[in-house]
Amino acid sequence: MSFQNLYFVAIIPPQNILEEVTAIKAAFAKNYNCSKALRVIPHITLKAPFKLSSSAHTQLLNWFGKIPPIVKPFITELKNFGTFANKNSPVIFIKPVVSDHLMQLQSAIIHDFEKHYPQIPVSFLEHHFKPHMTIAYRDLKPDAYQRAWEVYKDKPYEAVFEVCDFCLLQHDTKQWNIIASNRLMP
Repeated sequence: MSFQNLYFVAIIPPQNILEEVTAIKAAFAKNYNCSKALRVIPHITLKAPFKLSSSAHTQLLNWFGKIPPIVKPFITELKNFGTFANKNSPVIFIKPVVSDHLMQLQSAIIHDFEKHYPQIPVSFLEHHFKPHMTIAYRDLKPDAYQRAWEVYKDKPYEAVFEVCDFCLLQHDTKQWNIIASNRLMP
């Protein structure tokens, strides 16, 4: 049996927003004792993490590079904070403003993935996309979540950036790394 690699597909914001969001994640780590979100670069997930045999790595890169760019570059706005108030594993995130372009891009990637990798299940949530940029999750305890959400539920945050590409990331057992990007149609 070959080794399994872990991948996901995401939009990565520009450096200035990466720095702002990482600072917010660091504040969560300090104030609410939840640091797992710091292990991954700020992003908007388009295809959730999936495992694939290491022998299929080159094939995956080929697939990723050939995903049809069905949308032109578009502007994405990040506006304020949101939550998935899961009982045992709550999540706090920055909310991207939902746009047709963002929804079309994610849908196209999911459908193309299903066509090329039918053996890998695509979750219900991926077919019912709720875009978000995670700030705190996994190690955010319910009591810390309550305290944090009281602070962040009405806290303003705004940023705008142009989405010109999307990225394929791979986990190296310590962190996620961008291994390829795919430009949107000009």
